[in-house]
Amino acid sequence: MELDEKSLTEVAVRLRRAQGQIGGVIKMIEEGRDCAELINQLAAASRALNRAGFKIIATGLEQCAAREEDAGPEQTETDRAQLERLFLTLA
Repeated sequence: MELDEKSLTEVAVRLRRAQGQIGGVIKMIEEGRDCAELINQLAAASRALNRAGFKIIATGLEQCAAREEDAGPEQTETDRAQLERLFLTLA
């Protein structure tokens, strides 16, 4: 399933945010920062990654629903099953 470019741009922004947070965590480890601070930053990075994944799945669901009229029922069911598996992978 291909996603539109606008949606992927939004996902890339979320992933860059997570990348910055992970870089911050590495720096905090190297500086010997407090455990609680590290966990808070790791949790923030994890949420950013999850949101990127859920954005991809949500976009796929939207596109699947929009194509439902044009695609045959077999293709639509295949797309939905794939999206369900991907969602459960993140959940």
